[in-house]
Amino acid sequence: MRKIIHCDADCFYAAIEMRDDPNLRGRPLAVGGASDRRGVISTCNYEAREFGVRSAMASAHAKRLCPDLLIVPGNMEKYRQASREIREIFFDYTDLVEPLSLDEAFLDVSESQRCRGSATLMAQEIRRRVCEQLQITVSAGVAPNKFLAKIASDWHKPDGLTVITPGEVDQFVVKLPVDRIFGVGKVTAQKLKRMGVDTCGDLRQFSIFELTERFGAFGVRLYELCRGQDERQVKPSRRRKSLSVENTYAEDLPGLPQCLEKLPELFLELKGRLNRVDSDYRVVKAFVKLKFNDFTTTTLERVGTSARLHDYRELCEEAFARGDRPVRLLGLGVRFVDLRDDQVTAQLDLFNSIL
Repeated sequence: MRKIIHCDADCFYAAIEMRDDPNLRGRPLAVGGASDRRGVISTCNYEAREFGVRSAMASAHAKRLCPDLLIVPGNMEKYRQASREIREIFFDYTDLVEPLSLDEAFLDVSESQRCRGSATLMAQEIRRRVCEQLQITVSAGVAPNKFLAKIASDWHKPDGLTVITPGEVDQFVVKLPVDRIFGVGKVTAQKLKRMGVDTCGDLRQFSIFELTERFGAFGVRLYELCRGQDERQVKPSRRRKSLSVENTYAEDLPGLPQCLEKLPELFLELKGRLNRVDSDYRVVKAFVKLKFNDFTTTTLERVGTSARLHDYRELCEEAFARGDRPVRLLGLGVRFVDLRDDQVTAQLDLFNSIL
């Protein structure tokens, strides 16, 4: 039996904007194009959704629904960086990570030994770490397959966790509205409605032959999903490129000496996680990340290090000099090359032979 986690950041782009500018919190907010330039909403917070504002909606229409709506332009590089940080947290639990977009991914933790092998505890820990490190919330679903895990992550949004155990699958699915099935759009839902089908339990009254006759190849999929069956594997698009640890402090670190005092604790945590990484990775860089009290961030990295505490002290001193102001977040990390990549291995071998 597989253990699948689906993680989905809550109103991701808007959450990042509210994190970086607390004045935006508590008011209807959307990220997208200007309403006077035929812009489109990329995402919005839950205050805006109460007025009916949705993603992919024309900004002008969104403003009519919510005249007080504040629309800010997107910053994709900032969102990509946050996505990378979230993904590196995922990789601490499994290498089987399948991103669906910047803000959501499937994780197959069936073989993971983290949290005593409990997928529920892993999901709880992932959500806590994302909240602590990025100051945004993630909703998660835990289930025996991808179909149910994705539905579960949306069940108690925002900032929710829903677990569907193998023994609960049938009871959960039989009451599930058919329009919650992925691939059932408005047209298919209307067609099912005319058949007298509102729930997956209703859909089970039809044989696979009847559903295939009415819906073609999708009929087979409907037959399986209404029974909670989904054999799709989690397909990772890439392996990890880095590993890092960081901490946001309740009180800003006022100067460089205080930052240096925090390094040994972070370093030990980083070394502990590195010990769990398999031997197919080679560390090629060390880096430090500092976020100052004005929310500006700087990252400094160095090639050819074995990630020693001494290296991090030097990097921290150089990085701090860039801002020279109190620090609210301090992080340490490493960059990898993947030795499973034949091209990378060949390049390293050539480099070593030249030396």
